[in-house]
Amino acid sequence: MPHPLAHIDAWIFDLDNTLYPARTNLFAQIDARMGAYVSRLLGVDADEARRVQKGFFHQPGTTLRGLMDEHGVDPHHFLDDVHDIDMGVVDHAPLLVEAIARLRGRKLIFTNADTPYAAKVLDRLGLGAAFEAIHDVHAMDYLPKPDVRAYRGLCAAHGIDPTRALFVDDMERNLAPAKAIGMTTVWVDNGSEQGPRHAAADFIDITITDTGDWLAGVVAELGAA
Repeated sequence: MPHPLAHIDAWIFDLDNTLYPARTNLFAQIDARMGAYVSRLLGVDADEARRVQKGFFHQPGTTLRGLMDEHGVDPHHFLDDVHDIDMGVVDHAPLLVEAIARLRGRKLIFTNADTPYAAKVLDRLGLGAAFEAIHDVHAMDYLPKPDVRAYRGLCAAHGIDPTRALFVDDMERNLAPAKAIGMTTVWVDNGSEQGPRHAAADFIDITITDTGDWLAGVVAELGAA
């Protein structure tokens, strides 16, 4: 019998809390800077800034989208500010580096962050040259995951057949649109989930806890198949 993932020729990965462990807590730094940005922009205290920030996160999909729609924020200015963080907490990931190097097929990053930030994270992990493309929030025309247009745009921009693509993300809600257009979906259940939980997530094909561990097993199985 062929391996159940033998048909996959495009391996697509989210970045934050997907390619590195949630315990790295990199997003905590970004979250704090987002709160400070909102506070300065609106002239409100930290509590009100957090309420606004999280409201945008749960509705448009990102704080950035909400700030653009409601307050005309320049996305480049916002992203440069909130991504000015300490990358030293991101460790080299030798198991993941080896697994991705051995993985047959195309490999892409699909992130609601921007390319300069993603490139810094990938360099810290040892994956600076591992992916053919980073499809970022600018490429999505600021319609981020989980907007289904972001997924269709990814496939159109890079010539991806979604029925032959696999997408890995740490947030359940980001997998539903991927499944809807035909992708195989992998949820990294590592405690980083921030959105509402789904009682019966039938749009998730595979659940894992660590991308490197899982991928190492996959490449070993595909090599033996």
